[in-house]
Amino acid sequence: MISSPASRILLPLLGLAGVLVAWTALSQTVATDLPSPARTWRESQRYVLEPFFKDGEMNQGILRLASYSLVRVGKGYLLALVIGTPVGFMLGLSPRFHATFDPIIQFLRPISPLAWLPLGLVIFRQSEPAAIFTIALCAMWPTVINTAVGVRSISPDYLNVGRVLKLSRWRMLAKIIVPASLPYVFTGYRLSLGLAWLVIVAAEMLTGTPGVGGFLWQEYNSLVYSHIILSVLTIGAIGFALDRLMGVVEKRFKAA
Repeated sequence: MISSPASRILLPLLGLAGVLVAWTALSQTVATDLPSPARTWRESQRYVLEPFFKDGEMNQGILRLASYSLVRVGKGYLLALVIGTPVGFMLGLSPRFHATFDPIIQFLRPISPLAWLPLGLVIFRQSEPAAIFTIALCAMWPTVINTAVGVRSISPDYLNVGRVLKLSRWRMLAKIIVPASLPYVFTGYRLSLGLAWLVIVAAEMLTGTPGVGGFLWQEYNSLVYSHIILSVLTIGAIGFALDRLMGVVEKRFKAA
């Protein structure tokens, strides 16, 4: 186990240096169309150094584009939690509800966002609500499943204590079931957030709306490979930051 603060900083930097060396070598030998790190920076530095400029719908700074994507992800993610959390508790608490709806959930869960998005466009006729619909529908399943597993894994002793104390159904839920299943619930929330960010890229690529995914697709069609790499790096960096942020929130709730 790595405990030294210096090691925690040095080892990731060594890993990053190794990736940059491999990337440079690959760009100069095998994949001749792949821009090197230096060329990527030269051709993309305006998007990074002026992150909020706007010269057109798609020609915008990378943080401005990322903000569009994050707003869509936030709306779809919150909708996924609002729907997925109570459904997960119902699956865990009610055997009848589980028997009725679990087969439907297992049927819908593997469907790709690329399949849901056209249906959303048919229903809503606009790209923005269709993207939010797709994000919510694809991101809710980890929350549903982990919440249900958390409820079913509660020790019977806890439930027996609630019955002995003659707690009402709502007090049983608030005092015993929710606190005991909270670690599983937050694991589902964390997975759902990562999936929501994954879906937004596909949604923007297909609809061509402003955002990191839409920018990536435009630059691919224009064969500007350095901007494609910039988009990929931005997607990875924001996904990493969102996961760490959710980890901090989870620790705060567990400590409370």
